[in-house]
Amino acid sequence: MSKTDKNIEIWRIKKLIKTLDAAKCNGTGQISLIIPPSDRILRVTRMLHDAFETASNIKSRLNRQSVLGAITSAQQNLMLYNSVPRNGLVLYTGTIVTDEGKEEELTVKFEPFKRIDVSFYSCDDKFHTEPLNRLLECDYRFGFIVMDGDKTLFGRLSGNTREVLHKFTVHSRQDQFAPRFGPLRTEERHNYVRKAAELATKVFVNPDTRQPNVSALILAASAGFRTELSQLDRLVNPRLQAKILNVVDVSYGGEHGFHQAVELSSEIRANVNAILATRLIEETHQDANKYVFGVDDTLKCLDIGAVEILIVWENLDINRYILKDSTTGETTVKHLDKFQEADQSNFRDSKTNNAELEVEEKMSLLEWLVDEYKKFGCTVEFVTNKYCEGSQFCRDFGGIGGILRYEVDVGSFDDLSDDEENRESD
Repeated sequence: MSKTDKNIEIWRIKKLIKTLDAAKCNGTGQISLIIPPSDRILRVTRMLHDAFETASNIKSRLNRQSVLGAITSAQQNLMLYNSVPRNGLVLYTGTIVTDEGKEEELTVKFEPFKRIDVSFYSCDDKFHTEPLNRLLECDYRFGFIVMDGDKTLFGRLSGNTREVLHKFTVHSRQDQFAPRFGPLRTEERHNYVRKAAELATKVFVNPDTRQPNVSALILAASAGFRTELSQLDRLVNPRLQAKILNVVDVSYGGEHGFHQAVELSSEIRANVNAILATRLIEETHQDANKYVFGVDDTLKCLDIGAVEILIVWENLDINRYILKDSTTGETTVKHLDKFQEADQSNFRDSKTNNAELEVEEKMSLLEWLVDEYKKFGCTVEFVTNKYCEGSQFCRDFGGIGGILRYEVDVGSFDDLSDDEENRESD
C-alpha cells in the first residue's frame, strides 16, 4: 500500500470515528465488535449466541428489542465470513436516530488497512470507537541523534517501539576541558561532531538506495552542546538534513537522553504533516511559482498534471456540484462551501441569471479528490488545524493547495478564462 493510500485510509477512519461518536442512539443496542486475525469466527458466533440468550431476559421491552435486533444483525453479518480476514474485522451495527427524528439501522463492517491486534465487544447505548485509535498510530519512523560531552546515541522510534541502533563514546585526556587545552579541545570537539555525522549517514541512510531509512530526524543535546548540534546539521548527509524535524534540549545523554527526547518531541511528531503546510507557506515567499492554493487554481493545476503533492485540510467542507441546464442540456461543475450553497444565484445560469440549474450530482470535494487523485499523478497529504501551521494553512489558503513539479503562472488561468469568454461572445 502506498503512503498516499495509507493517508486516505487513516482519513477515512477518522471520518468514521467522528460519525460513530456523533450518532444518536435509542436504547442499548449498539454493537461494537473488533475481531483480531488470530481469533475465529466460530468462537465469536458462539459468544453472540450466548449474548442473545442473556438479552432475552431483559425486562424493558424497548431495550430487549434493541439489543436482540443488534445481535441478530451482527450474527447475520458474520455469516458472510468463513474466517477472520488477514488484518482483522471491524463491525458496528445498531439503530440510530437521524436528524429528522427517524430511526434507521446503521451497519459498518470492514477489514482494516493494517493489522489490528485487539479483541473488543460491547453492546451499549453508544458505539465504542476507542479501539480504532490503534489504526491511527503513526507509521512514521523517527530517527534520533542524542549527544552529550563524550557520547552519542543513534535511536529509532516506530509507533511505540524504541530501539538503540548504535552508540559510541569519545575517550580523551581527562582534563581536556581545562583552559590550557583550549585549542586541543576545539579540535577534539570538531572531530567528535564529524564522527557523529559520518555515523549518522551509515545508520540512517540505506547504502543501496542512498535514501534515508527514517521519515524524520530529531536532534537532541545536553546542556552546552547546542553549538555542536548546529555543526552536525551542516555536516550530515544532505538528504538527512532535509529530514531534520526538530531540535530538543535534554538533561542527559545516552539512553536516558533518548527517552527524554522522545517525550519532548511528542507534539511535533504528532503533527509531522505540519512540515508540508510549512513548506507550502515558505514556497509563497520564494520567487519561483512552484505552489498553488485555493480550490479553483489547485484544481486547474491538477488538470494539467502540475501538482506533485496535494495538501488538503482533513475537514474541508466544500461540495462538488454538477449542475445541468434543463433547457440547453449543458452541465457546469461548481465547488461551493456552505455559505455559497445558501446563495441561490449559484444555482442559476451565470449569463442570464434566470435559468434554474438542476443538481445532477452532489458529493464532497474531499471524497471526490481521494477517489480521483491517481488520475492527476499526485500524492495526497492531509493536515489538521490543531497546530499553528495547519491553522494558518486553513485560514490563509482555504484549506487546499499544492506543491508543484514545475513553475506555473497561476495568474494566466484568469487571462485564459477571459479569452474563452470573449471568443464565446464573438
